Amino acid sequence: MSTTARTSDLSVTAAPNSHEIAFTRTFDAPRDAVYALYTDADAIPQWWGPRRFRTVVDELDLRVGGRWRFLNIDSDDNEYGFHGVFHEITPGERIVQTFEFEGAPGHVSLETLSFGDDADGRTRLTGTSVCQSVEARDAMISSGMEGGMAETFDRLEALLAGS
Repeated sequence: MSTTARTSDLSVTAAPNSHEIAFTRTFDAPRDAVYALYTDADAIPQWWGPRRFRTVVDELDLRVGGRWRFLNIDSDDNEYGFHGVFHEITPGERIVQTFEFEGAPGHVSLETLSFGDDADGRTRLTGTSVCQSVEARDAMISSGMEGGMAETFDRLEALLAGS
C-alpha cells in the first residue's frame, strides 16, 4: 500500500512496504500556542478526535515515563480508548510517545511529533507513526485514521483561531 493524500492542510504519506506513516500539518498560530493546546488536559477535549465523539482525558502525565489515556465516547455512550507512554518530551518542540487503540490491543505504534516554526508565524507539525508491521500500518490507514486526523487538526486550528 502506498498513499499520499492531502486533506485541508494535512499531508499523509505511507510508502510501500514501510512500517511508517508520515504526516505534516501547518497551523496558522505560533508554535508555543499549538504546543500548549496539544498538551493541555483541559483543552484536549475541545479538539481531539472527530466531532461525533465526546473526548475525555482520563490520564495525562506529561513527563518521560508518564502515561496518557483519552476516551472517545459516542452518542450511545460507547467508549473507545486510546493510550500510551511518553518516551521523550522537549517542551514546545518534540514529543515521542506510544499510541495504542484499546479496540486493537497489542498493536502499538511509536509516534514522534515535532513542532516547528514555519513562515509568517505559523507552526508546522510533522509526525511519524511507526507500526510493528506493514500489515498493522495498513490496517491503521484503512481504519479511517486519515479522516479522523484531518478532522482533529481542523478542530485544533479552529480552537487556535478562537472560533
